[in-house]
Amino acid sequence: MNILIIGSKGFIGSKCIEYFGSTHEVWGCDVVNDFAIENYSIVDDLQHTLSELYSQFSFDVCINCSGLAHVPNSLIHPFEDYTQNTLNVIKILEALRKSNPECKFINLSSAAVYGNPLTLPIDETHPINPLSPYGYHKYQAELLCEEYHKLYGLRTCSLRIFSAYGPGLRKQLLWDLYQKSIRSEEIQLFGTGNETRDFIFIDDLIEAIEIVIRNGKFSAECLNIASGISYEVKEVAALFFRSMEKKVKIKFDDQSRDGDPSNWKADISQLMAMGFKSKTPLTIGIDKYVKWLKELK
Repeated sequence: MNILIIGSKGFIGSKCIEYFGSTHEVWGCDVVNDFAIENYSIVDDLQHTLSELYSQFSFDVCINCSGLAHVPNSLIHPFEDYTQNTLNVIKILEALRKSNPECKFINLSSAAVYGNPLTLPIDETHPINPLSPYGYHKYQAELLCEEYHKLYGLRTCSLRIFSAYGPGLRKQLLWDLYQKSIRSEEIQLFGTGNETRDFIFIDDLIEAIEIVIRNGKFSAECLNIASGISYEVKEVAALFFRSMEKKVKIKFDDQSRDGDPSNWKADISQLMAMGFKSKTPLTIGIDKYVKWLKELK
């Protein structure tokens, strides 16, 4: 297969390049200058870049790993978030419509579209109720995928990713714990510590994408991508510092942060029916993340 990874320099995109590049012909594109690798395009104007690529190559699969993934920033800079997470998606779809309409399109969405769930676990039929511009913009991108499927016949699919983590991720909970623990043996986090998240290790996430490529309907469906297991934030923090072999006192400020849901646990029945099985327990995933952190020094 010929696979195009948009946002190939990001956390998930770079892992896609590494994984699919071993068995398929893979191209990457991103805003980062890199003249040292083959099959890579620097994005200046996304639609122009994609039009040039599609005029030269015929892709079987396009995976959109681009965009911003920072809820607090989306509240401060909603237009920038919209540009990266929604406007760029219609640019990709339009380029596909005009130049490569047979290509399967996978758009990376987010569990943020659900907001605070009414019931747990959350399945794909759960009402949409975003708490942040980020969640709204991810949902709007899903609707664009549906629009281009229903009106133009494009083969699209949106993946609602829960809390992805792993070596190379320099943001979110584990990175935050690491950064704060460098500066102090007593750290403070938002919330009560009882908030829950459904973590999926990066290797499992990439395997899920491969399963979707092989078995997905590509009829604008949305699929949860998660482990199906939830953990309290305070439990994750304790596991992290145990793996770090570091004694750190953690205090929670009992304040909720705008845009953050209280509890998440995914129903992954649809993904499992396609052949997915989460292989990496949280303890093992955290150990791998800590190993990477120690190698940074």
